[in-house]
Amino acid sequence: MRHTSRLDLLLLLMVVIWGANFTVLKIALAAIPPLAFNGLRLLIASAVFMALVPFVASGFSRKIFRRASAQSTEFDGGRVERLKAEATTERSHRPARRDVVRLAALGFIGHFIYQLCFIEGVARTSVANSALIIGTGPVSVALLTAVAGHERVTARHWAGAALSVFGIYLLVGRDAELSRETLTGDLLILLANLCWAFYTVGARPLLKRLSALVVTGYSMMIGTVFYLLAAFPELARQDWSAVRLSTWLALFFSGLLALNVAYLIWYTAVQRLGNIRTSMYSNVVPIVAMLVALLWLGERIGAHKVLGAAAILSGLAITRAGRPVEQSTAPIEG
Repeated sequence: MRHTSRLDLLLLLMVVIWGANFTVLKIALAAIPPLAFNGLRLLIASAVFMALVPFVASGFSRKIFRRASAQSTEFDGGRVERLKAEATTERSHRPARRDVVRLAALGFIGHFIYQLCFIEGVARTSVANSALIIGTGPVSVALLTAVAGHERVTARHWAGAALSVFGIYLLVGRDAELSRETLTGDLLILLANLCWAFYTVGARPLLKRLSALVVTGYSMMIGTVFYLLAAFPELARQDWSAVRLSTWLALFFSGLLALNVAYLIWYTAVQRLGNIRTSMYSNVVPIVAMLVALLWLGERIGAHKVLGAAAILSGLAITRAGRPVEQSTAPIEG
């Protein structure tokens, strides 16, 4: 039970990072075009992940060998050899051939297509529309989870998701509107939402035999390659010498925290808590974004927004109360 409580705290940290990232993005995108900004932060995050994989793997192996040495006094030669074999396997931290196709699909859909649709969608629709559509994410995850058969979606899950979506509506949906001007952006955000759901549910089988660090790092690296090909013209045109220090800091915050730290927490939670309970935390992000806007921009918070925040948290609590039907026993890294 202890690891679950610790993981819940990490998920709240993830929520804080993603909520604050909206304000950070406003700072960075004022100086760097969206494609160039996203391409650079994906490149930074991918490089960090791939540098961490062998480092964490070697640390994990040393831990296994210490366990083997400690048990060597028990004259259990078979046990020691099994532990050493486990360490040797974990040290490589390389996915098997059977995993490459799934990792490539996750990278292409969950990083390349998702990032393109999200950035271009936000540029073509309102913030309210974006937040409202993204707020349906847990419902998409629940549907895909049920189809994939990873978890049994209970009435508690559906009730929690519905209450959370209602809270999103109270928080931002009153300002949303459907029009021809926003239709393209709305559809792009909806597609991004579906890509994220596929990304979350599609990784579950991999997380049974690979660490969250490996799945996130390799899939992001693959998606980054595709993204850089699309972003290259903007990256080449950008005058990087004119970029101010505050923009660079915003870029590294959005890369290292919003991608490296937050994504690793997300996949670790999917591995341990399941798709549905993890996805519900994403609906807390608008609450943090609202509070950051209050502190940073001085925006007012009305009674309906307070009620919306309460509904979102209540929906999370309802879903959190249910025990996950299936939990992976794969190791957690980081």
